[in-house]
Amino acid sequence: MTAALFLIDAGRLDGVTDGAPLVLDGPEGRHAATVKRIEPGETVLVADGSGTVAQCTVAAAYKDRLDLVVVSTEQQTPQLPRVILVQALAKGDRDDQAIEAATELGVDEVVPWQAERSIVQWKGERGAKAARKWELVVRAAAKQSRRATVPVVGPLLDRRGLAGLANGRTVFVLHEDATTALADVDLAGVEELAIVVGPEGGISPAELSVLEDAGARIVRLGPHVLRSSSAGPAALAVVMSGTRWAHH
Repeated sequence: MTAALFLIDAGRLDGVTDGAPLVLDGPEGRHAATVKRIEPGETVLVADGSGTVAQCTVAAAYKDRLDLVVVSTEQQTPQLPRVILVQALAKGDRDDQAIEAATELGVDEVVPWQAERSIVQWKGERGAKAARKWELVVRAAAKQSRRATVPVVGPLLDRRGLAGLANGRTVFVLHEDATTALADVDLAGVEELAIVVGPEGGISPAELSVLEDAGARIVRLGPHVLRSSSAGPAALAVVMSGTRWAHH
């Protein structure tokens, strides 16, 4: 089984060399020591979210921290294409479920979208709290899936902002009435792409028109209509299987 991975603050692994001491403290240190009950001699992985991963041996364990010795470090290079999931806000935490699974599948950025038919509204303090929750969700999912990087959580977009994102990018909009299957699209040479997922009530005709005018392509996944929580991850799996995963 892969060693447990713990996330520390960005930059803390800069310049770290083999044999160097490293302290795992704060919430991650307490979790490692008191919940995971990791003991001296065990191996753990430590990442700072930038792509650097340190394999470490536990030298000492306390109630709120671990003293580590770095055995080796690895810098994981970004893989192409860079993939963005634009996820419409959805009720019942379905958007949370979508970005969690997307993180496990390897998405690079998740962008919340206030679609016209979104029941959920991000406004004021509630919106700020929801955005922080998304950041926590992707961080926890990155940690669970042993990722060296944590996906970026982009700012909330409305229709105009979404059109701006689509302008000049390779963008695929999932829609049940599309005639082109995402699996049939040639992604050779594409370095960055975005997948747009609508809310429970679907993408409005006006939104669809704006996206098409900005150059987005309307595609379908298959014969069935998926929930907003599963459509994005399913599309990501199609994209990854045809690009990144095909090379492993």
